[in-house]
Amino acid sequence: MENITAIKLNLIAKKAKEEQGLKYTSLMHHLNPEYLFACFEDLKYGKAPGIDGKTVEEYNVNEIKAELIQVVEKIKAKTYRPKPVKRVFINKPGTTKQRPLGLPTVIDKTVQLACKNILEAIYEADFLDCSYGYRPKKSAHKALKEINHMIMQKKINWILDADIKGFFDHLDHSWMMECLSQRIIDPNFKSLIYKFLKSGVIQEGTYYPTNEGTPQGGIVSPVLANIYLHYVLDLWFEKVVKKQLKGDMQLIRYADDFVIGLQHKDQACQLLEMLKVRLAKFNLTLSEEKTSIIEFGRFARENHQKRGDRKPKTFDFLGFTHYCTITRDGRFKLGVKTMSNRMKRSVKNMNEWLTSIRNLYKIEEIWKRLASKLQGHYHYYGMSGNFNSIKRFYDKTRYLTYKWMNRRSQKKSFNWSTFNQYLIKYPLPIPKLSYQIYHTW
Repeated sequence: MENITAIKLNLIAKKAKEEQGLKYTSLMHHLNPEYLFACFEDLKYGKAPGIDGKTVEEYNVNEIKAELIQVVEKIKAKTYRPKPVKRVFINKPGTTKQRPLGLPTVIDKTVQLACKNILEAIYEADFLDCSYGYRPKKSAHKALKEINHMIMQKKINWILDADIKGFFDHLDHSWMMECLSQRIIDPNFKSLIYKFLKSGVIQEGTYYPTNEGTPQGGIVSPVLANIYLHYVLDLWFEKVVKKQLKGDMQLIRYADDFVIGLQHKDQACQLLEMLKVRLAKFNLTLSEEKTSIIEFGRFARENHQKRGDRKPKTFDFLGFTHYCTITRDGRFKLGVKTMSNRMKRSVKNMNEWLTSIRNLYKIEEIWKRLASKLQGHYHYYGMSGNFNSIKRFYDKTRYLTYKWMNRRSQKKSFNWSTFNQYLIKYPLPIPKLSYQIYHTW
């Protein structure tokens, strides 16, 4: 992004941080052709097109600059209308269900990115530390590390594992605009955001209006979700729940996925009822089958043993199953491992990929891509405590690769001995931990 644009965004962010009660009255002048072109250059290549069928790569510099000048003129004249997003469906991890994905056009993506950067500059000053999703200098790994810190260092004995049912599909547009109004009173900028929310979808050639929700896949959707849940959940938890309930408690949220640790069971039960009422006010509901209160923490194992129960229950968060375990010298420890459905999905995807490309590229190119896929898996799942899971993924990948290489030709190429010798000469990346979540005290 051009320096002048970065300077302007930094000034917005600085002002937002210094003046917490400031409401922005004029933002539209930032949406000029130069800024939009800088945003266009930040768009990722290789993404699926919207309803117009055009990808980022298909635009030349002169063409996109000319179009963006027209877009700015339309925005100023209040005649700019985002095109409906193209709705496609992708498989939901670990299930046979699918979730909708909305694909905007390149032009609309550019304007969305411009708005997203401005919103982010304003609201980053307000967002609380409990929010980790889609934010600068925040990440899933940092959220997982905070889970460890919460359970190991605080008096947490119960986990409220909650799931908002279809959050992105049911985000209320009126409440969304109300949330934006807490910081922004520029009617034209808010109108632009509202147009994106109301742009509708095209599915298999048929237009459907969008009366609620924000499309997953839209560039502006994550920051809108964070703004919405900042007011609906984060501030409410900090300002209301902590004052009404007793004992240690902490909220950790990544986008619409969150867990709450509490010290007392009765407070956890009370919070669950409060949460249902709070979400209902904003036309949201909890998923009954995915929301639960479980005993969890340093005393959970001991309490279950005294009652003659099975091991303490586990909870899943951001692709990892969290469970109670002990160190070699008998002290309590929070354990993490790759969720079983994520492991199955990763292995299935690897098998399908190997099958699809086995005769398309030379072995050297395939080996390079295979190494990159393994490194990507280690980078996310290679957290301290999860070595066995990534080792299992490596072993399964090695077996699938052995099978695939023997199927490249009708004549069997390898037995296990010769394949292992081949791996010595052309090694694949070995499992390696990449992120430390355990605190050292």
